[in-house]
Parts: sequence; structure tokens; C-alpha cells
Amino acid sequence: MTYLITGCSGFVGQYLVRYLAEHEPQARIVAVNRRATPQGLMPVAAEYAIDLLDTPALVDVLRVEQPQYVVHLASFSSVAFSWQHPIESFTNNTNIFLSLLEGIRQHAPKARVLSIGSSEEYGIVDAKELPLREVSPLRPVSPYAVARVAQEHLGEVYVRGYDLDIVNTRSFNHVGPGQTDKFVISSIAKQFAEFTKGRRAGISLGTTSVVRDFLDVRDVVAAYGTLLKRGVKGEVYNICSGRGISIADVVELFCIVSGSRPPITVESSLVRPVENPVVVGSNYKLLSSLGWAPRHTLEESIRDIYQHWLAQP
Repeated sequence: MTYLITGCSGFVGQYLVRYLAEHEPQARIVAVNRRATPQGLMPVAAEYAIDLLDTPALVDVLRVEQPQYVVHLASFSSVAFSWQHPIESFTNNTNIFLSLLEGIRQHAPKARVLSIGSSEEYGIVDAKELPLREVSPLRPVSPYAVARVAQEHLGEVYVRGYDLDIVNTRSFNHVGPGQTDKFVISSIAKQFAEFTKGRRAGISLGTTSVVRDFLDVRDVVAAYGTLLKRGVKGEVYNICSGRGISIADVVELFCIVSGSRPPITVESSLVRPVENPVVVGSNYKLLSSLGWAPRHTLEESIRDIYQHWLAQP
């Protein structure tokens, strides 16, 4: 059984490789990354260093490898980056998926495709609409979110028009050791670790009142594994904890874990032009129909992330 994973060397991709190695040790994992990773970093059978916008190169990979499963993780995944570089973000995220689908349609039409979307697709919501379900309206409010909605719609087109086997996710904020500090919880953890080591005088944050639904990356890849085997073709599934927490309360958890209480500064440069005040999802569909459930608490995740940054030189 061959799994082809785009963006395999990224944060989620590395956890997914470990998950597959543990749960399906006979699987052949093929990595497609923009740049080659250091040898031995990931236990994969093959790696291709290509730009997914290079459609002929991608088509060659699909023709040679003939994967049974494809997980599309590759993207410019930062909302902040999409505000700073809207054309690059939107063009890349939309066109790489279209390029992938065309290659699959031509050379691996029986493959199951897991298309990774985002809770950002829901946009600004009223409290009475929470928790967000898969039937909730999509109101994207950033270039990144619009691209994710476009990706999902392209998937629908290829399911209905070409009968491809595509399962979609709307993945909420996920966290864990190894995540870049461009994302909020990892950024806070790194700053707390540096404060503990005496390398900084305080913590810099954006808006602290926003409420988000955070899920441990180990639970995220377990959900992806479940969907690859038992998700329903053409359906969309929220990947979330079902629990909302404010950034201010996240900071309080880091104070408890680290045993410190550094001064907090709100930096205007870290505040987004448009910010959704509350995002909390429902995981009922995935839980009730496929039996997946989170196994890691946010408190556990925060402890692990803090320890990861504390161990960095």
C-alpha cells in the first residue's frame, strides 16, 4: 500500500509518517516536498523534491508511484503570511491542489485523496452559531481562507465531474512539539522558555481575547488515518477538540506549567487586519460516524510544547 504525502516534511507530515509507521508498518510512504530533507530525517521509501506548481514533474511522480492514498498537506499555512503576501498565498494554495488533482485524474484515478482544509473557512461567526458544524455557512475573511474554500470546491468538482475519491477536512488549530513559532501556542511556549532561561524580559502577543479550538497534532493525524480508511467519499469532516479557550487562558496555562509569570506586552504588529473573535468546532460527525475521539488534553499539549522549547539550545 503506497501513501503519497505532499508537504511531508512539515509539522503535521512528520507526525503522520510516524503514525503510519506505527499503525501500518508495511505501508510504503512517498514524500513530496518543495526541498529535499536531510537524509534519514523521515523513514520514507522515496522522496521527491519538486514544486507542486511544476505539473509535469508532479505527473511523473504520480505515474511512477501509483499511490493508493494521497494526503495533501502542502500549503502556505499561515493566515498572517496570506495578509502580507495575498497573491502568492492564494495562487500557490489553490493551484498546487488543482495540479495534484489533474495528475491523479490522469494517472492514479482510483487513489483516495485526503484534502486538508481549515476552520478559517467558516470566517466570522456569531456566538449563537457555535459550535461550528460541517453544515455551517462558509464566510472566509482572509486570502488564506478564501483559497481553502476554493480548494474544497475544486474537490467537489472533481468528485462529481471525474468521480475521484476525495475526502475533505476542515482542520481547526492544531498544536504540538516541533511546530514553528509562527503559530500562536508554539510562539508563546518559545517565549516562556526563553523567559525561564533569562533570555527575554517578557512575552509579546497579539489579541489575547480571541477564543480558539486547539487539538493536539497526535490526535489530528489519528483522525487523518481514520478518514483515509473509513471516511465517506465527497464528505467534509471537522477535525477539532470541541473545546474553546482564549489566548489569555492559554497564557495562564503556560504560567502554571512554567512556574513563572512574565510581563505581557500586546504588539500591534501581531494583530490581524480582520480577526474572528471565537472559533469552536463540533467533532460530532467524526466521533459518531467513525469512532475517532481526542486522546490528548490541551494541558498535556502545552506541557509537551513548553518542554520541547525548553530543551532547545
